[in-house]
Amino acid sequence: IYLPYDVLHLNPYHTMNLNTTAAKISAPEIEFSPSLQRDAKEIYVIGRKAGLTQENCVAWVGKNDEKIIGALLTSIKESGKATTFLSDGRKLTVIVLPAEDKISRNNNAFSPHEITESLNGLQTSARENLVQICVIDKEIDKFMCPVAAAIGRAMPLYHSKSSLKELAPSSGVIVSFYWANAEKVPSIAAAEIPEWKTASAVCNGVRLAAQLGDMPPAELSPDTYAEKCREIANGFAAQGVTYTEMKGDDLRQNGYGGIMGVGMAARCPPRMVIMTYSPADATEHIALCGKGVVYDTGGLALKSKVGMCGMKHDCGGSAGVLGGFVAAVTLGLPVKLTLILAIVENAIGPESFRNDDILTMKSGKTVEVNNTDAEGRLILADCVSHASNQLGDVDVILNMATLTGAQCITTGSCHAGIMTRTKALEDRVVEAGLQSGDLTFPMLYAPELLKKEFKSSVADMKNSVANKMNAQASCAGHFIESHIDEAYKGDWLHIDMAGPDSRGERATGYGVALILGLCKAPGFCSKLR
Repeated sequence: IYLPYDVLHLNPYHTMNLNTTAAKISAPEIEFSPSLQRDAKEIYVIGRKAGLTQENCVAWVGKNDEKIIGALLTSIKESGKATTFLSDGRKLTVIVLPAEDKISRNNNAFSPHEITESLNGLQTSARENLVQICVIDKEIDKFMCPVAAAIGRAMPLYHSKSSLKELAPSSGVIVSFYWANAEKVPSIAAAEIPEWKTASAVCNGVRLAAQLGDMPPAELSPDTYAEKCREIANGFAAQGVTYTEMKGDDLRQNGYGGIMGVGMAARCPPRMVIMTYSPADATEHIALCGKGVVYDTGGLALKSKVGMCGMKHDCGGSAGVLGGFVAAVTLGLPVKLTLILAIVENAIGPESFRNDDILTMKSGKTVEVNNTDAEGRLILADCVSHASNQLGDVDVILNMATLTGAQCITTGSCHAGIMTRTKALEDRVVEAGLQSGDLTFPMLYAPELLKKEFKSSVADMKNSVANKMNAQASCAGHFIESHIDEAYKGDWLHIDMAGPDSRGERATGYGVALILGLCKAPGFCSKLR
């Protein structure tokens, strides 16, 4: 499911990009296996202190190093990381996670964020050697999938460093999961349990989504992004996945004024990509709408040189729902999914839309533009309008986006801000976030109090708020919601993941695990507390 080299590096619309001639760089593979690799040159052991006994660790690395292992474990008090070399030259790293009573009710009990941070050297090691990761816990079946997502985040696919060498012949990562039992002898998670397959699917989905977010705009244009979606759909033809696309003047003629307005200045025309997965045993229909701004200059409301750097990540919402869609189809989940991606570049040129322009949206409503840098809500408004009046039987319309910086102030950099129309869906999403490790927290839902922020004298609404101190992140969500067809009777879920979408300068693939949690994939549907 990863992007092939020719799509990664050869974009005919940017022939002056020096990176088009860069050497192909492969990334280490991650395999989830119940078979322990005794020939691995490096071993990571991960778990909470209660399960990481000396006996457990000796079972993996051998009795010859019992004293070394005992000293290593003793050096870690409540939680932390320590590394040593064994008598045969292998490198052993033990990561002790915080105990459950040290974790708040708003975090996954197995600390997936801590796992990703603690694996900061894994990428380099896995290029040169075979690395074995052993994860142990008394409830390991509940944590296999969030751990898999955390490991995927620590192993990004995209690289363009000339200093990197090709992968060694025996390289990569093998991940195995173990139950800690009363006898203190770890037993491997049974190969037949479905969580193994889910772990692999979510890890691959996370790496795909993060790869899209990490790609520079000269390599990931609306054209190459849409072509990748088409390749994915073709690969799932046996599962009945379909692909349709509307671009350029077709968008204009069919009334998608938000997508067309934002993307019409770029060299590559804007697109709306639609992919469907309709299993016969589906119990629910979810529309997955994603903001796919491959680069956001801010438009004529130009960002600063500092504020513009990193705006390749502005496609994170679309990448997250695409990765979730791929993982769900891979697992054959009994949920009907319609993926709707608005793929644009918010560029500057003779055709740029301007502050003071008025756009007619797919909903039929008019929007006075007072900030061309509030573009994500414009393209998502067309997506949710399409979902609510073109698909017919949708139970939940979900839209995901790196929408506002205000989200980070509202719910922080680890938790996406969510808004829903019903408490039932809100609770379901929060629980899915806790189970998956893609954490969420509710934002204010009060359209009758907040929609006045978009009042316009000449159009139905403006696209940016009058008062930035009045729940700005929630206002942005309500702008999108206001374009849902009034006849639509299903629920709506807004996910603003501007904060958790990135970790440092890297994309995280946020959203993939959350979608699997919402779809009740094996490993994401057990109460954690």
